[in-house]
Amino acid sequence: MMMDFIRNNKAVAGILAFLRVYIGYQWLMGGYGKITSGEFDAGGFIQGAIAQAGGDHPAVQGWWAAFLETVALPNAGVFSYMVMWGEFLVGIALILGIFTNFAALMGITMNFAFLFSGTVSTNAQMVLITVFLIVAGYNAGRYGLDRWVIPFLKSHTPIVKNKRKKVAVV
Repeated sequence: MMMDFIRNNKAVAGILAFLRVYIGYQWLMGGYGKITSGEFDAGGFIQGAIAQAGGDHPAVQGWWAAFLETVALPNAGVFSYMVMWGEFLVGIALILGIFTNFAALMGITMNFAFLFSGTVSTNAQMVLITVFLIVAGYNAGRYGLDRWVIPFLKSHTPIVKNKRKKVAVV
């Protein structure tokens, strides 16, 4: 009953639109600042996260630090590009309400990566709000471009018919 309310109620869609635009603005401005500064380099952030993996009470778990050290740090340039453009594009998609569920999923993935790296800031709040957007499904983008894009895509998706022969059971 509660899921039906969150996923179908138009008043809830209005609240979700407000939350979606708020989160989208946070992502957009974060990405825009990184893109326009021309100085963003994720390498320093990654090194700082790796450094937080030691000691008696590490802020970063060993398995995540190992990933950062072996995958992210050697490819810091690629990760810098993915973070700044990912933040920017997630922000645009959420503000416009286009591919809302996918944008929210990508946003929450980035939030968890930042949380795993020992940064709290506003990430926990953004995760909480984004969970509501993901749970709400289509309703989160009802008052956005998803209102027209999703039905269009559904109507233009080829349907593959089941070609199995029916066998009579005797």
